[in-house]
Amino acid sequence: MLGSQSPKVRQMLLDAKDDLTAFAVFPERHWKKIQSTHPLERINREIKRRTDGVQVFPNDDALLRLVTAVLFELHDEWIAFPRRYMPEGSMAELYTELPESAPALPHTTNTTTD
Repeated sequence: MLGSQSPKVRQMLLDAKDDLTAFAVFPERHWKKIQSTHPLERINREIKRRTDGVQVFPNDDALLRLVTAVLFELHDEWIAFPRRYMPEGSMAELYTELPESAPALPHTTNTTTD
């Protein structure tokens, strides 16, 4: 369809076919979440909220420290939060095909010792 109207666009899409369809190797129930930008938007909103409170940073390193702290905090929340963006069971299915030489995945369930 694009060949007659836009041959350059057609060729660009054909060249990028593998990248554009990379999501298809994941389980179908993941497809909508893979294409979604909600997690990234949440991160950007949180960084904006925290940096708006400061307004003026004395230097670039101060900004970098704040953004890094926000990212570490969000990472810790994601590890500790009982709900997962991607279902843990279906993610485990993806990792059953890892080669023997692949490093072990970190265990992310929370356990407390008294």
